[in-house]
This record gives sequence, structure tokens and C-alpha cells, in this order.
Amino acid sequence: MAESTTTQQPFAGWDKPDLDLSNANWQPGTQGAGDVQIAFVEGFIAMRNAGRPGSPSLIFTPAEWRAFVVNARDGEFDLT
Repeated sequence: MAESTTTQQPFAGWDKPDLDLSNANWQPGTQGAGDVQIAFVEGFIAMRNAGRPGSPSLIFTPAEWRAFVVNARDGEFDLT
């Protein structure tokens, strides 16, 4: 069976840079032990799964991050 690869194209309207997260200072996303880590890189906020640091990270602009946090505090997202 021949192997195939696919190239994922950015979504329409995707205006975030391809950030180098290899030297990011990852911090726990909560006061205690949590499942996510966040890093501040080049004016953006990156969030990743702490248990799988090699998995893709979500990248937020400051406005998107604020909206995410406000909605998470209101119970919109289950971050556990």
C-alpha cells in the first residue's frame, strides 16, 4: 500500500502566524495541577494539552483569549 501525505491548508481568514513554540515558557493553565498549559509568544497565547505536549497547540489573539477565558469562567467550556 502506498503512503500518502496531505497538506493541511489554513482556514479562510486565518491570520495567525506559524509560531515557533519550541522554546516557549509553558505554564500550568490553572493554580494547581491542570490538563492544559499556556505560553505567551510574540503577542499571542498558545494553549496545549499538558499530557501530550507534542500535540497541536491552539493559538489565540489577546481578544480571542479574553473571550475564551470569560466564557470558560461562565461555564461555557469544561476545562477539567
